Amino acid sequence: MNGWLLAAAVVLTGGLGAALWGVATGPLRRRAVAQNLATVLAGSGLLLLAQGYDRPSYLDLALVLALLGPVGTLVFARLLADDLAADPPRARAATWATVGVAAAAVAAVGATTGPGRALGKVLVTGALLIGGNLIASRALSGGFGGVRGG
Repeated sequence: MNGWLLAAAVVLTGGLGAALWGVATGPLRRRAVAQNLATVLAGSGLLLLAQGYDRPSYLDLALVLALLGPVGTLVFARLLADDLAADPPRARAATWATVGVAAAAVAAVGATTGPGRALGKVLVTGALLIGGNLIASRALSGGFGGVRGG
């Protein structure tokens, strides 16, 4: 076991385990936030696993998760808007903690990847993980209240 695999194990068991527990139990607001945070932690874990196992295909999985995870959260936020409006989620500390984990994973993997296409993929994945998490968290907390669909 190398350091990459150890870091991935910590992220996946510690953070993702807590997020999955939050998805499975508790009120709706906690489940919605935990689902959003689980996608960021799983994407960060996949970045670390890609480096640890030297498998570039894991970067593709992290990229797909970074694209689809926030979209799923935004769909939940739209469908559950009335239920979440009464008791909106507030998880600033958890959101910024997962942003820190994702940023650390992207920085570490990017620093060892070297210049090239793989580095671009790592940076795009990191930007999507972090940006998508922040936008989806803001939508869950009702931060885009002036935007209404038909």
